[in-house]
Amino acid sequence: MSSSDLAAKGNIDTVLSVSEYPHACVADDLLENLQSTQAGLSQQEALARIQIFGKNTLPQPKSVSPGIIFLRQFLNPLIYILLAAAIVSILVAHYSDAVFIFIVLLVNAVIGSAQEYSAQKSATALQQLISHFAKVLRNGEVYELDAGELVPGDIVLLESGDRIPADLRLLETHNLQIDESLMTGESFPVSKNSTVVLPKDAVLGDQINMAFSGSLVSRGRGLGVVITTGSQTQLGNLADAVLAREQVKPPLLLRMEEFTFRIAILVGIMVLILAVVSLMQGMPWMSVLLLAAALAVSVIPEGLPVALTVALAISTRRMARKNVVIRRLVTVEALGSCTYIVTDKTGTLTVNELTVRRIVFAGVPPLEVSGEGMIPEGGVRLDDKFPVQQVKILLDSLAQAVVLTNEGFLGKRDGSWAHHGDAVDVAMLVLAHKLGIIRTDIVARFPEISCIPFESSERFSASLHLIDGRHHVFVKGALEAVLPMCTSMMGLEGEVAIDKGLLERQVHELADEGYRVLVVASGIIDFSSCEAFSQNHLRGLTFIAMAGMIDPLRAEARSAIEACYGAGMKVAMVTGDHPVTALAIAKELDMASDLHDVVIGREIDEAVRQGEQALDAITKGTRVFARIEPRQKLDIVQSLQRQGHFVAVTGDGANDAPALRAAHVGVAMGKSGTDVAREASDMMLADDNFASIVNGVEQGRVAYANVRKVVFLLISTGMGELVLFLLSLLSGLPLPLTAVQLLWLNLVTNGIQDVALAFEPAEGDELRREPRPPKESVFNRIMIQRVILSAVVIGTAAFMTFQWFLSLGYEIDQARNGTLLLMVLFENIHAFNSRSETRSVFIHNLLSNPFLLYGTIGAQLLHIGAMYTPGLRDVLHIEPVTLALWLNLLGVAMVLLVASELMKLVYRFSTLSNEY
Repeated sequence: MSSSDLAAKGNIDTVLSVSEYPHACVADDLLENLQSTQAGLSQQEALARIQIFGKNTLPQPKSVSPGIIFLRQFLNPLIYILLAAAIVSILVAHYSDAVFIFIVLLVNAVIGSAQEYSAQKSATALQQLISHFAKVLRNGEVYELDAGELVPGDIVLLESGDRIPADLRLLETHNLQIDESLMTGESFPVSKNSTVVLPKDAVLGDQINMAFSGSLVSRGRGLGVVITTGSQTQLGNLADAVLAREQVKPPLLLRMEEFTFRIAILVGIMVLILAVVSLMQGMPWMSVLLLAAALAVSVIPEGLPVALTVALAISTRRMARKNVVIRRLVTVEALGSCTYIVTDKTGTLTVNELTVRRIVFAGVPPLEVSGEGMIPEGGVRLDDKFPVQQVKILLDSLAQAVVLTNEGFLGKRDGSWAHHGDAVDVAMLVLAHKLGIIRTDIVARFPEISCIPFESSERFSASLHLIDGRHHVFVKGALEAVLPMCTSMMGLEGEVAIDKGLLERQVHELADEGYRVLVVASGIIDFSSCEAFSQNHLRGLTFIAMAGMIDPLRAEARSAIEACYGAGMKVAMVTGDHPVTALAIAKELDMASDLHDVVIGREIDEAVRQGEQALDAITKGTRVFARIEPRQKLDIVQSLQRQGHFVAVTGDGANDAPALRAAHVGVAMGKSGTDVAREASDMMLADDNFASIVNGVEQGRVAYANVRKVVFLLISTGMGELVLFLLSLLSGLPLPLTAVQLLWLNLVTNGIQDVALAFEPAEGDELRREPRPPKESVFNRIMIQRVILSAVVIGTAAFMTFQWFLSLGYEIDQARNGTLLLMVLFENIHAFNSRSETRSVFIHNLLSNPFLLYGTIGAQLLHIGAMYTPGLRDVLHIEPVTLALWLNLLGVAMVLLVASELMKLVYRFSTLSNEY
């Protein structure tokens, strides 16, 4: 029956339904339901099916035009206020201010558009995980086809190095091993077996009769039938999840939206009050409108978008020097605000390279091997309890055996270490190199006569060599395969009768600690060149040693996680690996002590069925999750977000993509990570070093602190101007400054200093602070207190000075001239008060931020120069003052410095008291 007939009869669901649990079906039944055979489909049938199922391609994200991206940059409350101020400036013919505001908005929009445009390709890199070609059986003949032409029912041939083109139910396997780390997080290649039938609830990592799209054949051969293609594959489900899910707003955007909303209301109320009072005093409505526009421009922090962008861009450059690549500017601050890091294990906390870490000889305590990965640096640690000479003999025997029965390669190419072959073989070559044995040297001396290649069904490999005129055989493999071949074992006393119980206990101890165990044996056999070397020759051997291999912890991971704890962040490890393997790494990180501390994927599914509260109860106290599938990792992240955490997620595989996108900050591995993980992320670690996250957290906190410094400077000075005007109006005095003077003040006090504050270096204690509460506003308690104090001091002192000038008989223009100079001094001094919320001005090195120092000096000189510049001084209604008056006004301005220092002292004292 053809697919068209099936569709016509409404039975196409029969073809689709078997794809739900193909691992639980007998292969022959599956072929029958798919209307296929081991000879494959006919070309005609395949063409018919592609009309039904579509091409074997993954979903693509909807692209957004650059124009739309540019316009979206203006959808911000602060931008609305600035646009309104610009329009008012145009209405009152103050075009220079309008032009300035429009330039600010344009610069901000261009920078934001460039960042967003680079980030919109979220899932397109998934296509690169689909191989371009696949070997397919059609009518019993092998064709090499474009992988996009595959349909359910096609028979695909697999061999070492192939990328799996679709989700397959395996029909035949010959020593087949597949690297599924990008899908499951499993650190070791998975041995496949087509003959087994698994229960329906078998998790992805346990489905050894399946091969999943995007994974890589690392060894052997196989034959499989296509179950699902395109978006229906496991990889396709990931693509759908990445595309469908909206990215959560970073903390900075949430806080700035709240901040601008409050500022808009405050500015509107204050300006309205001042405008009404001015009209009631008889001021012409055009002058009132100009004054209102000037006050609004003065109070509204129009320099904030640029200063914010500069602060984030500076931190981005600083982070790039620490191997942290930022894809979206707001991510800089978001990482610093995170309260929880959900990290992958394989390739993130570990090196994702199988490494021998322990060597065990019969009856001898384990020997620790230093170094990790495929670079042969390190060695065996020996202390006084080991007889060095005897141990060296044992180690030499082990090293010689593992290099002679080995098909891998390890060597230097172009000055760098290179390797290829089976991961276990390469790990053994690295071990031997650490022990001073090089494979090329040994093979040259003892050439191979014959060998028995590794087969997953036999679980061992062997090689035969002629040494000193005698035939020596070397074997490595699983304990249960090699132990029956042995009659003796090597120990510190030499060769003794074998104690199988002792060896089994030692192997199980290694396995219980999460190690993958390989045992090694050797012996001398009787062999004739006229016979074939076979397993029958492997008798009477001597057991040499066992090697414990693991994907080891990165050297810097432990200290990095401790730094995260010190910075007030929680860390959880989420992996697709076996619970025992996950526990071994977790113990090294002090994240768990036994298997009871590890939650597995099935428990997550059960909690999800019970409801959000049940899931939240599990995730709240758990730090290690194992055998986790992509959807479960997403469930964990969303659970933590429901609990009020700002969550960062690290990962390197396609399986991490949905969680990376759903997190507040997605952190991908830039060197070993997959393209999909990188494209779904907000930032990348160029060196794949978890410790780089700590640098990112520090710079994120520096960036946010600098944003707060800019906000504080702009708002407190603007509020000080409002207090000055409000006191003058309520006292019945003339306006202390004209609209033109107010705009000039805004230029010379905030035109440079606010951006200069964005260059502030770290204060040094960023990683000793707790993360800011997720719901905390930019205007927290200390910010509000500092703004009120500064505004009251600036406004009151300026009002009293203005009043004093008038009482001395000064003309109104002279009084305004002195008041304007005082305000310039006030606000320039206040730029240095803004460098820290708690640390004294006198602790800071003035040259640590030369932009602020020279910018402030330049602003003061600019105002003094305006006093002497014909034309400009006439427009501003200002004139030169005596040095004595300038010094007197500087003394008055110093009151703000004293008040700020006293407040910081009180804050430091109260904080210290609370600690005790």
